[in-house]
Amino acid sequence: MNGTPRNADLLVTGIDWLITVDKTRRIIRDAAIAVVDGKFATIGKTAEITASWRSDNMANGAGMVGTPGFVDNHLHSSFQMARGLADEANAQSFLFDHMYPYEGAMTRDDVYVSSCLTAMEMLRHGVTCFVDPGNYHPAATVEAIGKGGGRMVLSRSSFDLTKSVMGLLPEAMIESTDSCLEATAALLKEYDGAHDGRITVSASFRGLNNASDALITGLKELANSHNTMLQTHACFSYSTHDGCLSGFGVPEIERLEKLGVLDERMLLVHSGWLEPHEVAIIAERKPTLVAAPSSSMHNGYGNFIMGKLPELMALGVNVSIGSDHACSGITDMSQEMMLVAGGYKEARMNPRVMPPEHVVEMATINGARGAGLDHLIGSVEIGKEADLVLFDTSFPEWQPLYNPVSNLVYAANGNSIAHVFVGGDQVVREGHLTHMDEAEILSDVKQTAERIAGRLDMKKIVKLKWPVE
Repeated sequence: MNGTPRNADLLVTGIDWLITVDKTRRIIRDAAIAVVDGKFATIGKTAEITASWRSDNMANGAGMVGTPGFVDNHLHSSFQMARGLADEANAQSFLFDHMYPYEGAMTRDDVYVSSCLTAMEMLRHGVTCFVDPGNYHPAATVEAIGKGGGRMVLSRSSFDLTKSVMGLLPEAMIESTDSCLEATAALLKEYDGAHDGRITVSASFRGLNNASDALITGLKELANSHNTMLQTHACFSYSTHDGCLSGFGVPEIERLEKLGVLDERMLLVHSGWLEPHEVAIIAERKPTLVAAPSSSMHNGYGNFIMGKLPELMALGVNVSIGSDHACSGITDMSQEMMLVAGGYKEARMNPRVMPPEHVVEMATINGARGAGLDHLIGSVEIGKEADLVLFDTSFPEWQPLYNPVSNLVYAANGNSIAHVFVGGDQVVREGHLTHMDEAEILSDVKQTAERIAGRLDMKKIVKLKWPVE
């Protein structure tokens, strides 16, 4: 050893397999990392790093597979309370008969509890950062995610067209164009960089069928002026595709192109129902496209059959993964990776489509790029924020362990995650949150669910097919 060992704020040693997703895509055996000021200070073999570094804060990675923190590019924090409310519903019914009425009935306190459940699920499943498409109480979401210690890209919902061919919005969700723009501008000013930089802000409109041209272009101007992204749902079903054709005379991607807003700083969620010329537009403009596999499978949106994500990836388009929400998804990135890999293999009848290496990139560095944060997160590299996930390979689904990338995508699930770090701060230890009371969250969820149900005609929303005594 040469010289005195350097002090680290955190030292994780003996990681059995470390999947770095760095520029060379290194996988390091018997790996160690040192963290200083919340960032990876060094990465390498345990023997080398322990000879040069010491810390009073040590973590043992023996028997673990390490990955970068996962980045979920689309997760509705306000919908996490809606699990089980919209089965066997097409896109139009899903939104206008189930989800929008439920969301419209939520108070600030309700959104806070839903966001706490989001924090609990995402962190325990290794998601250290997620992109929220927005709700009407963003301060409540910031409070919950900030408390849990995770990262997020915050947005506020924007709708300014009360009625479309898709349906009629609840009164609580109806706003003018100006009020939507003013609210987004205020959000950007107030919360960008909150909680020691773990909160960033984007602009968002929830869909093209209930958004005017003025709203879309105005939000894009705000996003550009604050050097952030604009996000929306796009082309996720035949209903939204045909609705845009009926209401605006062009399909969704073509409409965005005509408005001059489509570029690399846009995040388009789903993007399955594309016209051939729209594939060419996306290949040229290169927005980030977000696959939401469990959401599509749950409601039969057809995005695996109609979508062109593997082909667009081959053309250099950034493609990431979003779990969407609890009512139609599992919010477990490990399982989402399996679904997106398997779904496209089946749809293309081609086992070489969506190999596990590409899928892990989608869940890490591609997601970071979609969030506008790839210079900070998405890979285990010196100088980046120390977001790290450790999977416990003593779980049977991890064995035998010949290929950790394959096991991660095709066999693992988030329940085998032991430890999660965000900026070197341990937010999950032995599978449980360190900054939030899990029992309290679950108790609050049950009480809140009852309160929301009391404001709605739940017989119209929940369809129990078997008799309940």
